[in-house]
Amino acid sequence: MNDIIVARRLTKRFGHFTAVDAVDFHIKQGEVLGLLGPNGAGKTTTIKMMTGLLRITSGSVWVKGYEVTKNLNKIKKFIGYMSQKFSLYPLLNAYENIEFCGGVSGVPRKIIKEKKELITKEIPREILTQRVKDIPPGIRQRVALFSCLISDPEIILLDEPTSGVDPEVRREFWAKIYDLKKKGKTILVTTHNLDEAEYADRILIIHKGRIILDGEPSELMRAEKAESMERLFRKAVTGHEAN
Repeated sequence: MNDIIVARRLTKRFGHFTAVDAVDFHIKQGEVLGLLGPNGAGKTTTIKMMTGLLRITSGSVWVKGYEVTKNLNKIKKFIGYMSQKFSLYPLLNAYENIEFCGGVSGVPRKIIKEKKELITKEIPREILTQRVKDIPPGIRQRVALFSCLISDPEIILLDEPTSGVDPEVRREFWAKIYDLKKKGKTILVTTHNLDEAEYADRILIIHKGRIILDGEPSELMRAEKAESMERLFRKAVTGHEAN
């Protein structure tokens, strides 16, 4: 598989604080990559630089051969982004959020109408017509993911998408991710939930702004002689702090 995203010495500083410190990584086309780390490790900062929402201090990110800082309008056409707060307007209902996301993404009104009909088959209309702030977290997550996918993007970037939802919703979410993978989508999921890491084809562990492990979950656990993802993570973090 070809690399669809490449980061080279990607760095973000806020004043004297370095949030992301010269990281190098790649994402292969059709891959599900998990970016794993505790809160404050640099996950959200990294994903925001990839989407152009944060200015890069130094280094670069390339998406489908285009450098983000020089081709932002072009790469936006390839990417669907779901933020940690689910990227929804709380005072609008679900249908209105879908219409807004579709309009901003340049999706034809006919397609937006079809998408609204599609989500109505999955979620009751009486819920979809409520303001987003009043619907359950699991439903908000589904609406946010649906909105993220409305333009049928090739690359899907999901920042802490399962935060605050119950285990059943998490399982449903990952089933959806596998369906998207079967369609050839490339997916990056950030998470601090260690039990989710093994769902990914490959993981990056980020700690204090640096990538400290990169590989397939099972191979990393075998190489590090770790019986669980939690043990692998602790060994990686302890080793990084010792250095």
